Formats: sequence, structure tokens, C-alpha cells
Amino acid sequence: MTDIANVIGWKHNHQAGMSTSGGVITDFPGGIPSQSDQDTWTAEYEAHVVSNEYKGLRKVEYDKLNQYEMQFDDQRDVTTTWVDAINAIKASHPKP
Repeated sequence: MTDIANVIGWKHNHQAGMSTSGGVITDFPGGIPSQSDQDTWTAEYEAHVVSNEYKGLRKVEYDKLNQYEMQFDDQRDVTTTWVDAINAIKASHPKP
């Protein structure tokens, strides 16, 4: 289950005056939002997280590469090692 604090922070850009306790909104500008609104925001947040998960997975793989050296070696040796590595990462973690 998604923590409502993460949801409202994402949805409302961490504006002042919002707080939660034990997974319940305890303070919110203009009054506590309805459960329907909270459910809608939670669904939107979860869809956002899923649709962007590939970015984090790719970053982990990209960080393992010595990309500048790979690019230099490819230019010197007329190879495509760097491009091949990037394409392999993109193929293993595609955009949704």
C-alpha cells in the first residue's frame, strides 16, 4: 500500500501545511481531502511510479559503465561498444 504522505507530497509539490500520522492526513490546506480524492491521487501516484520505474533501473546499469572511456575507445577503434551497451540496457528496461 502506498503511503499517503508520499502521494500528497508528489501531488501537491510538498507545499507547507500538509502532514500525516500513521498513514492518515492530519493537516491539509483548506481541510482534509475526501477519501475519493485521496484514492484518485493514490492511483495517479502509483501509475506515475510504475511508468517511471524504468528510469531508476536504467540508471543503475548506466552507472556501472565507464561511458567516457567506452566512447573514447569506440572513436579510436571504430567500434560500437558503448552504443551496444546502451541499447542493451534500454532493451532490458524498456519504456512502458
